[in-house]
Amino acid sequence: MPPTPCALCQTSRALIIRPKNQQKLCKTCFITIFETEIHNTITINHLFHPGERIAIGASGGKDSTVLASVLKTLNERYGYGLNLVLLSIDEGIKGYRDDSLQTVGRNAVQYSMPLEIVGYDELYGWTMDQVVEQIGKKGNCTYCGVFRRQALDRGAARLGIGHVVTGHNADDIAETVMMNLLRGDLPRLARATSIVTASAASEIKRSKPLKYAYEKEIVLYAHHKGLDYFTTDCIYSPEAFRGSARTLIKNLERIRPSSILDIVRSGEDMARLVPEESGGPPENGNDGVMAVEGEGEGAGGCGIANGRSDGGEMAAMERQLLANEKAADREIDFTLKGPQPDQRNCTRGSHNMSKKPLKQQMGKCQRCGYLSSQDVCKACILLEGLNKNRPKMEVSVGVEGEPTLTRRMEGFAVDTG
Repeated sequence: MPPTPCALCQTSRALIIRPKNQQKLCKTCFITIFETEIHNTITINHLFHPGERIAIGASGGKDSTVLASVLKTLNERYGYGLNLVLLSIDEGIKGYRDDSLQTVGRNAVQYSMPLEIVGYDELYGWTMDQVVEQIGKKGNCTYCGVFRRQALDRGAARLGIGHVVTGHNADDIAETVMMNLLRGDLPRLARATSIVTASAASEIKRSKPLKYAYEKEIVLYAHHKGLDYFTTDCIYSPEAFRGSARTLIKNLERIRPSSILDIVRSGEDMARLVPEESGGPPENGNDGVMAVEGEGEGAGGCGIANGRSDGGEMAAMERQLLANEKAADREIDFTLKGPQPDQRNCTRGSHNMSKKPLKQQMGKCQRCGYLSSQDVCKACILLEGLNKNRPKMEVSVGVEGEPTLTRRMEGFAVDTG
């Protein structure tokens, strides 16, 4: 049987089957079309302007390494006129981040880009190893996510840069859409699906040039380009909720390869239904969506292994649904006559459900001056708990007419007498 020719050039032998559409391509055509799609994403969304300084959030992993390589290539090929800088965050995780930062250092030399490293210890006085030692592995991704987002902004401000690009890919966006659907958080879904996030209260905006790139294609690109990247997963991530969403997305991808982009597009469509005052996109659709502190790659964590499944749970669920349908045919309905039960609790519940979340007014934290929708930002609240040896695992958003959970807890006192 003769070798299969490339679907594009029809001359070279096809070596790659694109995960996105199952197209059979040669190495050269795959690299070209991958870079061209990223270029189209950049130009269609007007992500950059000539002479702009860009900070690339670099972790040493495949996503940020491919992002740095592609941006350098496209910047030279199409004359973007960008000044690219690598910005890395040292969370203080021994055996993981210290090794990955060595990879980032090599990337800085390979791509001829300056490198700036900002550490949790210098910003907050805590490393993630110390945080986990204090609170355990349950909820540690909440701390790391909030701290990382603020650290990226502070690092960019230190460099005098107003635009940070991150390596979020289509898989990441699809996972975020699923997480926010499962939590019933449509306003956050609207912000997470935007390719650009910005706020009038902050001089730093963010963008995601790899938003429509599949994770598997990023790995293929890095492999065939021979890029130097770090492959070890974070040692604290398996407990994150994102790991469960990732497993669901991967199972769907096996059945329908286009499901990842389908979910991303569906998230974008749902985002348009969210009112602008609740965090939805502006009516003109051109400006970036407002960013909220602690969101994006931060709060969700970066879980990898949690919830991995071979699909057995889905089959068991289908069997249970069939059993439920058969049992429904054998049910007998009873109607109770007489006084109806007190409906006050139900009325009270529906009244609470009808209340709208507080409209988020972006401003500055009274303690550290960082972008925040509250008087005190999430990072300062979490740090206060750590410093008082009383870690706070969640930061809640209040509802109109009622105090937040944090404020209610502050009103209680324990009688030790």
